[in-house]
Amino acid sequence: MYRIRLHGRGGQGMKTASRILGSAFFAEGFEVQDAPRYGAERRGAPIFAYVRASRSAIHERGVITHPDLVVVADETLVPVPAAGVLLGAGPRTLLLLRSDEPPAVWRERLNLSGPVVSLPCAGAEPSELRFVGAECAAGAVRLLGCISRDALEAAIREELCELGSAVVEANLERARAAYEALDPPAPAVVEGPDAAPASDQGLDWIEVPFDEARISAPDIHGAATSVEVRTGLWRHMRPVIDRDRCRKCHWVCSTLCPDGAIAVDEEGRPQIDYDHCKGCMICVAVCPPHAIAAIPEARAAAEAAPQVEP
Repeated sequence: MYRIRLHGRGGQGMKTASRILGSAFFAEGFEVQDAPRYGAERRGAPIFAYVRASRSAIHERGVITHPDLVVVADETLVPVPAAGVLLGAGPRTLLLLRSDEPPAVWRERLNLSGPVVSLPCAGAEPSELRFVGAECAAGAVRLLGCISRDALEAAIREELCELGSAVVEANLERARAAYEALDPPAPAVVEGPDAAPASDQGLDWIEVPFDEARISAPDIHGAATSVEVRTGLWRHMRPVIDRDRCRKCHWVCSTLCPDGAIAVDEEGRPQIDYDHCKGCMICVAVCPPHAIAAIPEARAAAEAAPQVEP
């Protein structure tokens, strides 16, 4: 059985990638499971989807804890513990990272003994994030070696047909580019063994005690701690304020920010709390003078890094 986990951020199409991959497997005669896993649907929040595929009936259910292939659409997720990118990864787990860093760098950085493959993303613009799901699905297909290119393209057409022919063709173009970028497709994914059926011997009823509501009801032991959760780690796009264009109409952006991440200073200028801004880009959309622009986090990090003189 193939067990595959796809990690990304909300808005990067990991649910779409799992659907494409599942449909492609099914077209090749496999039994398939594919499903996303996420909490509240928020752009930029870490999510993952998983796919199981087997030539025989699949009796496993739930989250994949020991994957054969892990696909990571956003390399900034790797150091985030809550994302669980490397959960259950073993020596034979193949890690496919959408990154311009070579595999050797990631293998050393993460102290991995298993195979690592990089899927180049150089030159990707913010507007191209909608193609990431198709790219990741194509990269997985290339490494699996059991799905034809025709089945991949048919799956993309099937899953994206409701979005119109222009969107389908654009995703096909990016998927083909990702597929060719991993030529030759080595190393290949190693199919994991099927799980042994569980024995029904020794099973019995378990009595679960029930307490009164005043004892068992949920209780908040540490109030006002949500500020400690740095939800800015979810962000892959950063809103940036152009101070020359800002008209100080702060009641617009600060009021409509769903997380209260925009404060106002003594001069009436909005200030963005990047520790808690999730990158929903509502402020970019509602700013009357268009003084707020969206830039990729990678670009923001590069501009903030100290410049080393030659």
